[in-house]
Amino acid sequence: MISTKGRYALRLMIDIAEHSDEGCIPLKDIAERQEISKKYLEIIAKELVKGKMISGHGGRGGGYVLCRRPEEYTVGEILEWTEGSLATVACLAKDALPCSRSSVCKTLPLWKEFDKMTVDYFYGKTLADLL
Repeated sequence: MISTKGRYALRLMIDIAEHSDEGCIPLKDIAERQEISKKYLEIIAKELVKGKMISGHGGRGGGYVLCRRPEEYTVGEILEWTEGSLATVACLAKDALPCSRSSVCKTLPLWKEFDKMTVDYFYGKTLADLL
C-alpha cells in the first residue's frame, strides 16, 4: 500500500513541475495549494533533495526546483525513494533473504506476476504524464 508520504511526494513533485516557470517554488506555497502541512512537506522535500530529485535553494526567493525535466522522472522511482521497495510481498523485495519454500510455493508465481505488473505500471508512468 502506498502511504501518504508517497502520495504527497508525488503531489509535491507535480506542483513544482507545474510552477517551474516561476523559478524556485517556496514550500509554503506548495503546502497552501496542496493543502498539506508544511512541516510534513519539509520532511518529504528533504528526502527528495537527498535523492537528487529536487534541489533546494535558501534565502530570499528560495524554494525548490526539479533536478530534471518532468518526463525524466518515473512515478516508480519517486515512490521507491519515499516509500522503499514497491515489492508486493516481502519475499520479492530486493533485499529479501532467500525463501526456503520458493521451490514449492504455489502462490509465488501469482505474486511475481502481480509484482511485475506493479513495477511495470509505476515505472511506465512519468511525472510529465501526471501533469
